[in-house]
Amino acid sequence: MSQQLSLDAVDQYVKVNVDQFHGIEIEEWPAQIAKTAMWLMDHQMNIAISKEFGNAFVRIPLVKSANIVHGNALQLDWTQVIAPAQCSYILGNPPFRGYSFQSPTQKQLLRRSYHEARSAGKLDFVTAWFAKATAYMQHHPAIETAFVATNSITQGEQVSILWSALYAQGAHINFAHRTFEWRSEASGAAAVHCVIIGFALQPRSQKLLYDYEHVRAEAICREVAQINPYLVDGPEVFLAYRREPLSATADIMVKGSQPTDGGHFLLSFEEKQEISANDPIAARYIRPFMGAKELISGERRWCFWLAEAKPQDLRASKILLQRIAAVKRTRLTSHKAKTRMDAQKPSEFQEIRQPTSEYLAIPSVSSERRLYVPIGYLSAEVIASNLLLIIPNASRYTFGVMCSLMHNAWMRVVCGRLKSDYRYSASIVYNNFPWPEPTNAQRQQIEKTAQAILDARANHPEATLADLYDPLAMPHDLRKAHQANDRAVDAAYGKHTFTTEAQRVGFLFQRYQSLA
Repeated sequence: MSQQLSLDAVDQYVKVNVDQFHGIEIEEWPAQIAKTAMWLMDHQMNIAISKEFGNAFVRIPLVKSANIVHGNALQLDWTQVIAPAQCSYILGNPPFRGYSFQSPTQKQLLRRSYHEARSAGKLDFVTAWFAKATAYMQHHPAIETAFVATNSITQGEQVSILWSALYAQGAHINFAHRTFEWRSEASGAAAVHCVIIGFALQPRSQKLLYDYEHVRAEAICREVAQINPYLVDGPEVFLAYRREPLSATADIMVKGSQPTDGGHFLLSFEEKQEISANDPIAARYIRPFMGAKELISGERRWCFWLAEAKPQDLRASKILLQRIAAVKRTRLTSHKAKTRMDAQKPSEFQEIRQPTSEYLAIPSVSSERRLYVPIGYLSAEVIASNLLLIIPNASRYTFGVMCSLMHNAWMRVVCGRLKSDYRYSASIVYNNFPWPEPTNAQRQQIEKTAQAILDARANHPEATLADLYDPLAMPHDLRKAHQANDRAVDAAYGKHTFTTEAQRVGFLFQRYQSLA
């Protein structure tokens, strides 16, 4: 028979009891469940203590319980739940919800958390808890906080908005888990890409960063010098919305042309064939039309391009007149004043940025499975949609750097995401990218390796970019060409080896800081 330990005897070993835990739950029944769950956890810990000391330890009758408050955490005053001086840690898994999916009440609560700042309108709902916790910690700076959050708050435009506000109040990131996949045990529940961020007003001397080879892998922990808001071992910087490239020698990138036409300028293959057979005037103005999906997957679409159409041709073609009239009606019903004004020029795309010569095309959205974002050259005959980003007259050097692991590693960390896919942008990704400063010999070598990539692609004329850049199907000659290009670009930065991609990005942030 094991001897039961008295409470007095065990107090020298057990320093935590359930009444030290405080929480807020918006639903009444889950709040009751949370109290019960805390008693069950207390019981499990008592069993563990009993095994450790060889004596039975129980806390019956249950005289203490967790303090779980039923209420809205963003409306309640946390200092009334527990006095800051009595609090050591704040932990939680707040709700994730992008701004476009938030209810009016959630939008209001989010803005209120950021003192009605207009920029808060671009933040995920989960960030309201970050603001609330940081304000609470001001009362007792020894408190440390850790939240599970959507990884979108460490990507794209949200980073600067969120972390500039938190840093201004003295917050620092002490530990973090980079992106991992969290799957609910509920049937049919979707996997969510999450991060865990531990932050406080008092920085720890030991900062721990947990990385994952892929989103379902086990965490690999390493001690780092500092953790920036992109969850990289690099300087605490924010990438601002930038209209022009940070590097003076970089080419200008713009979006493709935007129809805003209700689909009336666009043609399927069958429509193109029918029009070509029945209306030779309209057929003269049909051009290939390409967005991100068409560029990568090789799908074919066409459009009417009437920017320089002769008025007599427009009047002579019944099909063109019908399409133009439909575009005008579409624009007149828009809630945007500019679009309604642009109904006065219904024969043109609303925004025209089509180059007059060959250009480099970059998809605005592409799969996270790929090591390299597929980019390519298009002729001026091909109309680039607003779902492509374009660089007119881009050199082979530009192509080579943008195809490199350096650029793609940077993109993976700083870009926004559409679900888990990469969402490339000129203002955040490209314009903030710290380009190398190569010697003439290094530039020529990159031009050579860039051309080798194009030559390797040409060896597979029937393959789409989706085929060529599939991680499992990528041809050996193309892979070798990319590896040679990676070495050439690394050399232009004065580097030759990186053990991990995180090291690459940390190096690029250091370079960004020196340039910006």
